[in-house]
Amino acid sequence: MWVGFSSTSLAQIAATKSFGFLDVPNNARLAALGGINVSLSDRDINFFYSNPSLAGDTLAGFASATYQFYIADIGNASFTYGHNFSRIGTVVFGIQHLNYGTIKGYDDTGQETGDFKSGETAFVISKSHQISNFRLGANLKFAFSNIAGYRANALLADIGGVFIHPHQEFRVGLTIRNIGFVLSQYSETSDVSLPFDVQVGLTFKPEHMPIRFSTSAYNLTGESDYFDPKDGEPEPGTLDKVLRHFTFGAEILVHKNVNLMIGYNYLVHQELKLPDSGGGAGLSFGFSAMIKTFEIVFSRSAYVVGNAGYAFTLSKNIDNMMKRRKI
Repeated sequence: MWVGFSSTSLAQIAATKSFGFLDVPNNARLAALGGINVSLSDRDINFFYSNPSLAGDTLAGFASATYQFYIADIGNASFTYGHNFSRIGTVVFGIQHLNYGTIKGYDDTGQETGDFKSGETAFVISKSHQISNFRLGANLKFAFSNIAGYRANALLADIGGVFIHPHQEFRVGLTIRNIGFVLSQYSETSDVSLPFDVQVGLTFKPEHMPIRFSTSAYNLTGESDYFDPKDGEPEPGTLDKVLRHFTFGAEILVHKNVNLMIGYNYLVHQELKLPDSGGGAGLSFGFSAMIKTFEIVFSRSAYVVGNAGYAFTLSKNIDNMMKRRKI
């Protein structure tokens, strides 16, 4: 059972695509580990959003709810449940909603046009299947976006796989995200672009060390906007460009019921740091604690000095709870 509080920052690169909310980490553990992880299998029911093969049959019956607090009144909520059907096995269902809060509107001349509310929602269904040491999975997603009264809808899919070492705690994951097409555009002149991406990562724990490490590579398709020449800043070097494709995370296994977590997203750091100071941008941390049949996870993700995001996730095996009540 799990509960998680977390925060994460959105890299500016995500703003170049529509439906970018689909790439926002929507649970505390993921945010605490750097915002991207495609290889931590069978640990958290919510990780199926990142890679559909990461939620196996051992997580059947788990339900989870998360709320993330961003700056101003922006909030991200998600609900997840995995159910074991007798004929087809475990199917995971999820809902994610990002609320942008109240936004002031302006016309082309800069005059206020009044306040408006915007938000985006996704409904996700997932199925995985294990073959020997490999597990394959797929997500089907219906995404709905409402920005200042302009609406767009899309049908998307994720395809992912994970290799699970039979004897060591070693995982390698691969996912192809947001394959699909737009069902309706915001307007007749808009040209919606989906946030397609390929991500790969690994998770491992040294045999005699109470730390589990994870690293993921993302934004592996197409060109990335590393910098804007108009800002007068020099173009990043080769190493800088490479690091902007990686996130790093670690879990310190303090106790079987308590974990500490830390993560670092280099791209977020580079895009959100202040001119004179990094301000901790891109750095995240958190903890998870099992309390009776619930697990609680809290995480904090730094943006710039004085700004951070927080998230809280609560999870429980509700199938076991209902079985006990029947007895």
